[in-house]
Amino acid sequence: MSDTDKNRTALVIMAAGIGSRFGGGIKQLEPVGPSGEIIMDYSIYDAIEAGFEKIVFIIRRDIEKDFREAIGNRIEAVCKRAGIEVAYAFQSLEDIPQGAKVPDKREKPWGTGQAVLCCKDIIKEPFVVINADDYYGKEAFVKLHAFLQTMSKQEPYRFCMAGFILKNTLSDNGGVTRGICKVNDEGYLTDIRETRGIEKTKDGAVANQVPIDANCHVSMNMWGLTPEFIGLLEQGFEEFFQNIQGNELEAEFLLPTFIGRLLREGKVTVKVLETADKWFGVTYKEDKPAVAEAFRRLIAEQVYRENLFENM
Repeated sequence: MSDTDKNRTALVIMAAGIGSRFGGGIKQLEPVGPSGEIIMDYSIYDAIEAGFEKIVFIIRRDIEKDFREAIGNRIEAVCKRAGIEVAYAFQSLEDIPQGAKVPDKREKPWGTGQAVLCCKDIIKEPFVVINADDYYGKEAFVKLHAFLQTMSKQEPYRFCMAGFILKNTLSDNGGVTRGICKVNDEGYLTDIRETRGIEKTKDGAVANQVPIDANCHVSMNMWGLTPEFIGLLEQGFEEFFQNIQGNELEAEFLLPTFIGRLLREGKVTVKVLETADKWFGVTYKEDKPAVAEAFRRLIAEQVYRENLFENM
């Protein structure tokens, strides 16, 4: 990381999960704002406002044309006016370590870790990675951007993450997957466990009939990382392929799982930057009305303009 790149920051948006047919049923493209904005628009707006200078979309080659027509061209125009760089990285099932083989009948790519690894020739500066279909709120972007500005060549493996409160991230319409975090007294992550099927209850939360503290910190896949992390990912992806025998069709190389392993091995540190903002997302079709109403409230409170990118 050069001194020039150190002060630049990038936002990496994992959007490769968007389907090849746009329209109904594609949750990342569900309009939730009054002028047809999607959740991704609000994340990009908040990132630009916080000071990020580069946007990287991770998509698949087969949806590039449709993605640019539906999202990319519009965002590129906004970013050009604001002096923000836009780049694309492409996630592919076939993009695997040398000597490895794509299993027969495997259809989906290899998970969020592989998605970020696809940026290895693009990312030269500290960056934040997010999901395309999650709303994170302004506070997280501001805090992570400020942290990235403190990163140095002397500490290439000092990372951060947005620490959401579990009760602020649950859906009323079914179970969700969250990275349940353990945080020490100094505010550093000590362990993270990807936990599926977390459901809201009248007393808090539960997963597989086991109660979970609704006030615990969780990861929403919003990480602040350095370009040196890509080298760790590359090595980890090679090791992943050495250990998937018997689960070749379903195994995924996931960011929370890999970072948790690095923590346990003492190779990195992750500062948890707590945010009290409420997460929104269209995990289920039934979530959309509540998410749209939440954005209407934020606009009424003048957090956002009704026409989001007006005057930007």
